[in-house]
Amino acid sequence: MMRSPGRDPAPSDGEEASDSTPLLQGAWPAEGAPVCCSARYNLAVLAFFGFFVLYALRVNLSVALVDMVDSNTTSADNVTSKECAEHSAPVKILRSQTGKRYQWDAETQGWILGSFFYGYIVTQVPGGYIARKVGGKRLLGFGILGTAVFTLFTPIAADFGVGALVVLRALEGLGEGVTFPAMHAMWSSWAPPLERSKLLSISYAGAQLGTVVSLPLSGIICLYMNWTYVFYLFGIVGIIWFILWISLVSDTPETHMRISQYEKEYILSSLRNQLSSQKSVPWVPMLKSLPLWAIVVAHFSYNWTFYTLLTLLPTYMKEILRFNIQENGFLSALPYLGCWLCMILSGQAADNLRAKWNVSTVCVRRVFTLIGMIGPAVFLVAAGFIGCDYSLAVAFLTISTALGGFCSSGFSINHLDIAPSLDVSSLRQRHFIHPYHSFCTRRGTPGPYLSSGYVIIPKK
Repeated sequence: MMRSPGRDPAPSDGEEASDSTPLLQGAWPAEGAPVCCSARYNLAVLAFFGFFVLYALRVNLSVALVDMVDSNTTSADNVTSKECAEHSAPVKILRSQTGKRYQWDAETQGWILGSFFYGYIVTQVPGGYIARKVGGKRLLGFGILGTAVFTLFTPIAADFGVGALVVLRALEGLGEGVTFPAMHAMWSSWAPPLERSKLLSISYAGAQLGTVVSLPLSGIICLYMNWTYVFYLFGIVGIIWFILWISLVSDTPETHMRISQYEKEYILSSLRNQLSSQKSVPWVPMLKSLPLWAIVVAHFSYNWTFYTLLTLLPTYMKEILRFNIQENGFLSALPYLGCWLCMILSGQAADNLRAKWNVSTVCVRRVFTLIGMIGPAVFLVAAGFIGCDYSLAVAFLTISTALGGFCSSGFSINHLDIAPSLDVSSLRQRHFIHPYHSFCTRRGTPGPYLSSGYVIIPKK
């Protein structure tokens, strides 16, 4: 039975001295370091804006492409574009017509939109290795900076031709591919176990809000100015964020210049027994790990749907539901506003369930993953059977994407639950090591010492 942390009673005379001392020395205070103005939450906020910029740079082409392509070219190739009737009221304002138009058919547009992910997939695994060598701060910062700089050259690449634009987008994908591994590497040194869901959900929620802002803003820019300014604006914002990131962030609490001593000790103590002493990567055990493969399958399944919608939703809004460019941006952003809200709320709920209700980590991860996978699947399948009911289509797509936000506290951060390892070599001779529990106990009284993944019980 779990007990509230409290002062440990003195051992009885019959107990050995070695059993009278908590197994996890230097356990952190029962009440964590304050949240307000803390270095770890400042990191979360800066990471939030980093992923805001990251996804703004990623999705702006999805809306801009609608305005870059001569609509007559697309309509001639699309046999379903006339299935739903026109319904949007004409835009009364004078629309800018200064942006250059290109004769790109649907297949060419698909190659342009998909080229980003050819670069993105290449740097996923190397990104984790590089982050370990050079630090997550520099890798994440320069990854976003590179993407921002390449974004500034998008109009020039488009003038050179489809091939140049495809290569440029693939290079942007290379830069963005390292960002999630780099951020995970940083949080492995910064996030106390019982604040993990909150801190990571705050960080990654920036991706959803970046999508929410980028899609309608790109539509407005295309409407009032022209599509080239979409890339100039977001590219400059990315460079500004990079300057702030490099100036204010550190890879670890030990190297942070402005962190309080109390917060530093709190973070280091909470993570002390999660740091692996193994120097080489255990590739064979990793490849044999069923939990790891479960995370891989979950990521693949979720991202298949998420990125398909992220890339093609504006095209669907225009070609099938027949919304104009301004409506397109706002309605395409609506699902990601719901996802952002679910990410923030689910992060708070997940950590409260673990910290206050003593629900096991594995149970929390499973439940939140189940909600975030089954819910979106149901509504996305339903959206395929509603025909041209515009309101219902938008509602189902919004609910589907919003429920996916629960995965941010499920499989999405489960890497950090299973990757850290407790150095148990010195304890195996005297203790049983049992995984997947949250508290360490010693003979006589349950102790308040978190080990995030192990319960250590002395042999009698």
